[in-house]
Amino acid sequence: MVVVVDLGTRPATVELDEPEDCRRFHLLVRGSGDDGHLAAALEHAGAGRLADHDTAFVSVDAVRGLAPGRVPDGWDADFAAMLEFAGMKGWLADGGATIQAHVERDSPGPR
Repeated sequence: MVVVVDLGTRPATVELDEPEDCRRFHLLVRGSGDDGHLAAALEHAGAGRLADHDTAFVSVDAVRGLAPGRVPDGWDADFAAMLEFAGMKGWLADGGATIQAHVERDSPGPR
C-alpha cells in the first residue's frame, strides 16, 4: 500500500495506491514542493505528520478512511495484521494511531 501525496494539485491530495497490498507501506510524494508543503498537505488532509525529510507518521484512521470501495473482502483483517507487525517492529506511534512510513519522492526537490 502506498500513501500518495500529490503536491501538484491545489489543494494537495492524499490517496491510496494499491490499497489491497498490506505487505508493504510507504508514502510517495508526487509533484514539487519542499518539506513544509508536504507537512502542510498531510496535516490539512488529516492524514498524519512529517517527522523529517525521510519519515512520516500516517494516521491509521486516514488509511481506513481512504480504503472503502477500493479494497477486497478481508482487507480489515489484512490491515489489522499489518498494524500488528508494525507494532512488533516499533513502527507505530502516538499510541498506535499512526504508522511510520518511509517517504519517497518522484523527484528529489528541495528540503
